Amino acid sequence: MMAGTYTALVTPFTGDEIDEDGIERLTEFQIANGVSGVLAVGTTGESPVLNWREHNAVIEKIAKLCRDRCKCIAGTGSNNTLEALEATEHAATAGVDAVLLVDPYYNGPSSLEIRREYVAPIAARFPEIDVIPYVIPGRTGAQLLPEDLALLNQQYPNVSTVKEATGNIENMRRVRSCCGPAFTILSGDDALTLRMMKDPAIKAGGVISVASNIAPKAVSEMVRLLEAGETEAADHLEAGLAPLFRLVTITTTEKTPYGDVACRARNPLGIKTLMHILGMPSGVCRRPLGKMTANGIQVVLEAAREVQARTPEILAPISDFFGIDIENRLNSPDRWEHLFYKEY
Repeated sequence: MMAGTYTALVTPFTGDEIDEDGIERLTEFQIANGVSGVLAVGTTGESPVLNWREHNAVIEKIAKLCRDRCKCIAGTGSNNTLEALEATEHAATAGVDAVLLVDPYYNGPSSLEIRREYVAPIAARFPEIDVIPYVIPGRTGAQLLPEDLALLNQQYPNVSTVKEATGNIENMRRVRSCCGPAFTILSGDDALTLRMMKDPAIKAGGVISVASNIAPKAVSEMVRLLEAGETEAADHLEAGLAPLFRLVTITTTEKTPYGDVACRARNPLGIKTLMHILGMPSGVCRRPLGKMTANGIQVVLEAAREVQARTPEILAPISDFFGIDIENRLNSPDRWEHLFYKEY
């Protein structure tokens, strides 16, 4: 079973290059704070802007760091099945425990095609590792349906987990109904994890988390409490984490000479910006992701300050591991003045 808390690790950069020392420090931080595993090069790890040499190198490094300590999941999905097969072969050779296969984006195959022409060939060729479909239609424009997921699970024992990021509670309940009680549903949305784990018709087994880049100990503890049925304590902890969960997507209203526009800073820009402010290894995002607006930076700062004021224990592991003065960094403009566009 793949139940538990898995961190969708950001890929840190120094300039245009991958920060290999930063990867090691971030992975060690996750392991030290009790996560079940680390996802290498998911969407949060900016997989679309890494070439395959970089992609494979990051997976190799994280798999080596995780070995015999926690699980490693490798993002090997593509909108090209041959490419995904090659990436999965490399990841399997590197010793990962599982691969994450995002639904094929842009070319938009049907659920039938996703099952037969994408997930099934990979699951059949690599029976020794778990194959985790990642269902996120808001990003991909395609969706593996619960019925096809159940058919995959029936035919391939290594397809026994899904990362569910549809945002659709009824779809999640249908997954449980089709796939049965032994199947593992992992939340793909931090803000819905508590609801998904408490709902008896979903019974999610954990989360692949973005916010755990910042708060691995707290997110892991929330999942542990929910698994143990300690819902009141979990509710309290989730309330403390909620401001961080809101940073996955940050939408602000910006003024232009032609009127107001909505500006949406999508994952991992918000969480990576906060990591940069705090002094954690992160660097900036690779283009075409860029910077936030001044309004967006304020949203990030307000969220972090709220967490620090109300539940400082959530951010304390960052201070302990990286030797960071949280209060100083959240109140020193020089830490973020270069992280946003000065004008729209």
